[in-house]
Amino acid sequence: MKILLINQVFVSPEEPGHTRHFEMGKYLKDRGHELVIVASDLNYQTGQRTVARRGLYAEQSFDGVRVLRSYIYPAIHRSYFWRVIAFFSFMFSSIWTALRVRDVDLIIGTTPPIFQAVSAWLVAVARRKPFLLEVRDLWPEFGIGMGVLKNPVIIGLSRWLEAFLYKRATHILVNSPAYRDYMLAKGVSGGKVTCIPYGTDVEMFNPSVDGSFIRRELNLEDKFVVLYAGALGQANDMDTLLRAAQRLKPYDKIHFVVFGDGKERARLEAEAKNKNLSNVLFAGARPKKDMPRIVASADLCLAILQNIPAFRTTYPNKVFDYMAAGRASLIVIDGITRELIESARGGVYVQPADDAMLAQKILELSQNPALVKEMGANAREYLVENLDRRNKLNETLILLEKLTKA
Repeated sequence: MKILLINQVFVSPEEPGHTRHFEMGKYLKDRGHELVIVASDLNYQTGQRTVARRGLYAEQSFDGVRVLRSYIYPAIHRSYFWRVIAFFSFMFSSIWTALRVRDVDLIIGTTPPIFQAVSAWLVAVARRKPFLLEVRDLWPEFGIGMGVLKNPVIIGLSRWLEAFLYKRATHILVNSPAYRDYMLAKGVSGGKVTCIPYGTDVEMFNPSVDGSFIRRELNLEDKFVVLYAGALGQANDMDTLLRAAQRLKPYDKIHFVVFGDGKERARLEAEAKNKNLSNVLFAGARPKKDMPRIVASADLCLAILQNIPAFRTTYPNKVFDYMAAGRASLIVIDGITRELIESARGGVYVQPADDAMLAQKILELSQNPALVKEMGANAREYLVENLDRRNKLNETLILLEKLTKA
């Protein structure tokens, strides 16, 4: 098979962010198939250019995975208006770039941003090939819940576009069982939707990885390290983390480390400085290849989102990495992520936005290292048994073969 994927936010191992599509490309290549990825030339966390272009796109290769970096207007970390302008710029440039790829058997469009899925649908129509819609997050549902989308006309148009894509897709792939339930409630046929959670690479993230170098680098060798690794955007309720850190200032042993970047980073760093939070370190963005050692440097790992109903349906990818690394997770997200960590007995749930309870749980766990280690071991065991990415990629391959042979 030759498969074309349009994904504005594709991340290579040399960049910060989630590399699932790169790993899928490698997996397919090893089995005699090819995944060609049309991506933007900006990293979505840092907002920085990833390649120097001459013309509308530049071609790269990562371990044999071919990536075409198409133009995007550099405004993803500005206002939401300018972010939409950036999304539209990639929507149009990606169509032109994707049409340069010949002899394609299947087109994959991924959302969010939802506009790039429109690009993939148009390319699939032009090529008369199957169109697989991959839904990584529910849009516009998340935007409405966060208050980003307020105008009734824009909300109506967004919902129309969502329904349009669900109807036009040959098949829909989701990474959360709650997303599948959402679509069935929207009237999508159950036979049209497949749920395959992403899982994680259990060899890359494992308890044998040594994180002591990171601890020495950050001068945190004798601390109880609470790690947050990921995007710093509006969805990620980092203000609750800062309030919890303020409550824990009297406890010198406890230290928060934040690896990542995003639209909110500058504001959050300024807020931490204003509060004199010497127990919070913003360590910047690191490429995915560095993340195993970073996660291994932590005693406790944090996943946190805003307290809105839509976020109860999502699996943050970082949680899978935490679990595979044998680290206990502190989950400040209700819904299926809470159910996952409680089923695994791999961590503790805290009600979203409750900084007092968050601080209390961190303090309790810092005083019980044996329990923290036990939860980490439980998490690893559950992840290996149920969410090994190799198994999930094989399930994805079976689906892709089915669609190309239909």
